[in-house]
Amino acid sequence: MTVIETAFTPGASLIGGLLIGFGTVLLMAVRGNVFGATGILAGFLTPSSSSEWGWRAVLIAGMLTGPFVVLGVTGALPVIEVPVSKWMMIVGGFIVGLGVTYGAGCTSGHGVCGIARLSPRSIAATVTFMITAGITVYIIRHVIGG
Repeated sequence: MTVIETAFTPGASLIGGLLIGFGTVLLMAVRGNVFGATGILAGFLTPSSSSEWGWRAVLIAGMLTGPFVVLGVTGALPVIEVPVSKWMMIVGGFIVGLGVTYGAGCTSGHGVCGIARLSPRSIAATVTFMITAGITVYIIRHVIGG
C-alpha cells in the first residue's frame, strides 16, 4: 500500500494566501469583480466583450507565469507531486466541474470572496466543499488505499 504524505509548509502557504488575498482585493477595488477562478476562465472562453476578455487574459497569464516567478526568486521551479493516477485526476476534474456548475462557483469565489463578504450562500458552499474534501481524502487514503 502506498503512503501519501501531506507536506506542512506554513511559510509558503502564508505567502500564497497573502498573495491570493491581495489579488482578490485588488481585482475588487479596480474592476469591481469577484475573484472566482472558474468564472474568470469561463468568461475568458466565452467573453461578453473585448474589455471582459482582456482583464481575464491578463489574470490567467499571471496564474500561468507564477511558477516562473518562483524560478526567478528561488532558482528552482516548484515541485508538483500528484499522488494519484491520471484517470483519478480526470474523474476528479469532472466531479469538480459538476460541483462548480451546481454550486454556482468555486472555492476561490465562495471561499475567499464570499466568506469575506459574509455571504451565507458562500459560507454554506465552502463548508460543503471542505466536508466533501475531507470525506474524499479519507476514502482515497484509508478505504481504497490509492
